Amino acid sequence: MTEEYNPDIVTLSDDEGNEYTFEILDAVETDEHRYLALLPVHSDPKDILDDSGELVIVRVAEEDGEEFFEEIEDDDEYETIADAFIDRLQDVFEIDEQ
Repeated sequence: MTEEYNPDIVTLSDDEGNEYTFEILDAVETDEHRYLALLPVHSDPKDILDDSGELVIVRVAEEDGEEFFEEIEDDDEYETIADAFIDRLQDVFEIDEQ
């Protein structure tokens, strides 16, 4: 039996109302927060070729029972979480640490 791949897809909007689609690749939970590693999804093949392939990492927050994603503004927090995702995903993806 072949296992079918069904990615978790989310669409996010920026402050100007532009929408971007991402695949959720992985999640990391700490005592304080949950974080997601997202990869941009493109429908146009040219956009796929032009994409840098960088992960987008967000923190999951909750307000009034609603989940939302927020940017990680603390550099140390971001580096710690980015390193955790690199360690978890490097066996599956070719990751170039810069």
